[in-house]
Amino acid sequence: MLDTLATQQTFAANRATGRIALDLTGASGVTRRVRVGEDGSLRARFPNAERGDTEAVIVNTAGGMAGGDAFSFDITLRGGANLAITTAAAEKVYRAIGAPSRIDVRLNVEAGARLSWVPQETIVFDRTHLERGIEVDLAGNGEILLAEAIVFGRALMGEVVTSGSVRDRWRVRRDGKLIFAETLRIDGPISEKLAQAPIGNGSIAFATVYISPGREEHVEAFRAATYQGEAGISCWNGHCVARFSAHNSAALRNDMAAALHAMNMTLPRIWTN
Repeated sequence: MLDTLATQQTFAANRATGRIALDLTGASGVTRRVRVGEDGSLRARFPNAERGDTEAVIVNTAGGMAGGDAFSFDITLRGGANLAITTAAAEKVYRAIGAPSRIDVRLNVEAGARLSWVPQETIVFDRTHLERGIEVDLAGNGEILLAEAIVFGRALMGEVVTSGSVRDRWRVRRDGKLIFAETLRIDGPISEKLAQAPIGNGSIAFATVYISPGREEHVEAFRAATYQGEAGISCWNGHCVARFSAHNSAALRNDMAAALHAMNMTLPRIWTN
């Protein structure tokens, strides 16, 4: 018992934390940084800085996450700003001993601004415990594209996520009013559950894309594209939600890229490199 307690205390003392805080504004079609805050193992890089920021790339210098690690993102786009945020690589979330891995995302998009939150996929490993919360606050005609993908193990490496837990909570508000809410939770014998037809039907890679404001032309363009896995979209009351499932991460990324391209959404360059 004492050895277990000592191990947990040592583990907790060596956890990675990180925070990114960005504040950007725009004028005459050019997006400029007002404030960039970096803390812990997270960094933000702007590859198009010489042309006015249109893309930010998040780098995790810790090389992944494990139980007890905690990352947070606080992004504000003011009127006229247009920014796509992605990650330098797929985020890997390893097994947890005790506390879960936590990711907290807060996105504030003011009137006249557009934000695309399009990180590369999150890969979870066996005995992962991941808790993620995404809060979006839109004002006026502010626009958001929110795309997140979760992959349970690397199929080409023969990895199977036999157990663990993932809790993913999304909330979107416009002018203070809740307009979209969903929470995904899967735990226990994950591989067994994903094999079931009502849950995963054998797929291990899943993604959701949320667009506000969403329009019927998004639906028409989405349905005209060709996909390797399963894909579907719904649009109602100014929202579009697209769902994807595939048997591996490569097929999932292909399908997400095909859909976003069809809907005339600009993909980060790192997605296609």
